[in-house]
Amino acid sequence: MATISVATRTSKRTGLLILLAAGFVLVGVPTVIVGPILPLFISRWSLSDAQAGFFFTVQFAASVLGVWITTAITSWRGYRPGLVIGYVLTGAGLALLNAPTHSLALAGTATFGLGYGIVVPPTNLAAAEAGGAGMVSLLNFAWGIGAVACSPLVMLALRHQFLPAFLLALAFCALALAASFLFAPFPPEHHAVSDAPADRSATPALAITIAIAALFFIYVGTETSIGGWAAADAKRLAGSATSLAIMTPMFFYAGLMIARGLAPLALSRFGELRVVLTALGLAILGVMLVLAASSLRTAIGGFAIAGLGCASIYPIYISWFSKWYGAAARRLGGVVFSMASFGGSAMPWLVGALSTKAGSLRVGLLVPLAGCFVMLALLALFRRQRLV
Repeated sequence: MATISVATRTSKRTGLLILLAAGFVLVGVPTVIVGPILPLFISRWSLSDAQAGFFFTVQFAASVLGVWITTAITSWRGYRPGLVIGYVLTGAGLALLNAPTHSLALAGTATFGLGYGIVVPPTNLAAAEAGGAGMVSLLNFAWGIGAVACSPLVMLALRHQFLPAFLLALAFCALALAASFLFAPFPPEHHAVSDAPADRSATPALAITIAIAALFFIYVGTETSIGGWAAADAKRLAGSATSLAIMTPMFFYAGLMIARGLAPLALSRFGELRVVLTALGLAILGVMLVLAASSLRTAIGGFAIAGLGCASIYPIYISWFSKWYGAAARRLGGVVFSMASFGGSAMPWLVGALSTKAGSLRVGLLVPLAGCFVMLALLALFRRQRLV
């Protein structure tokens, strides 16, 4: 009987992990879909770059709200309600994205941003409890599959004029996931809280905490700016919305996914500081190639190199945050991760605003390049404090 019970628990856990991974494949699509679809919106409604960049602001601001909402829901009712509500909202937003008016498309963007903002935290926490750190790493690959597939799928949908059907199919998948999570078995929840007070003396100074929050803000803003504006930049370089131009974000996210797979080997051999400095160097090189590109292929190469560079930066920042703050990381995590979403909301919009003012998207793309140099300066600060 004990053997049957263990086998049953293992089977249920495996089913949950598969469902969580499938959900993250889907989540990878709406996280990046604004980028490849943005040239269509610019053309359809004659948007300036500042107006187009507002789509990113709406998306990531809504995701911040989703993180706050899901924190309250999870502490009250566990993981299930957040996952069900989040996927329903994600599906509704995707169905509304190809709306006939600019305002409705923004509403759809806000809705799926809110949805995946609600979904991501409980997915990671449930995966960690059910499958440990290995499963959380696997989820990053699952997210990468959706992000990489997004651009070619949008390109095919636009070419064959079935974008509404494609978005409705995604919405159906999201609703199917919501229904599946209604019946999915979740691990027992643990609410045990240590009675021992946190060791505040070991917590870094306030200035370091602000610098760490700035790292999260700048990194996510930089990644979103590069990937989000890739298709628009490629379209202008090519002179039209060619298939290759629309798929340009795929090369950035493919570089991101491939390098994340190789990161554990590099970290074990070279250490975190050397890897993150090399990664920032690659990101800078990639963006500079994009800025100097006179051909679409050169720009694509630049975006791919930037993706390779961006891949390991964020995981290393999370590792440092956890190591430096220990138990206090749980208390400060909401603030730091909210700053990450705010970066994704603000910096891509700033790219569009500067592009509109200067009349050149290349000027706007100086924003993520500057972000990389600011991160290098912050790392120098940590080095002087002997934190890294």
